Amino acid sequence: MKVLSGLLLAPTLAAALLLACGPTNAARRGGGSAYDGTWSVAIYTLRGDCGSVRVAVRVVGGRIYSVDQNYQANGGVGANGVVRVSVAGAGRSASGSGRLSHNSGAGRWRSSRGECSGTWSASRRAGYY
Repeated sequence: MKVLSGLLLAPTLAAALLLACGPTNAARRGGGSAYDGTWSVAIYTLRGDCGSVRVAVRVVGGRIYSVDQNYQANGGVGANGVVRVSVAGAGRSASGSGRLSHNSGAGRWRSSRGECSGTWSASRRAGYY
């Protein structure tokens, strides 16, 4: 996959992106979610020149956090698997939405300026639940 320079790299999302946003102790103490864990997210550009990228995100208590220090991801996963997320980094940002199931998910994203858009797919990584 090409580096996502226009949208999400310089992020998910996801994902050309800025500061790491690790889960806080408060997030860890909060209730768990059926979607908690580490997810591998492939972001594909269908319109515009933003490339494609694969990033890792962590879901803790239904909140989405970036794993990579090159970007910041913020958002959440509802009890029904509905995802809403924003990603930022390197002066760029994008938002996405979609749905997760137990081990996979998919959705759409759009850059904040509208120059790029596409789809994303996710798969749960083993080891962090």
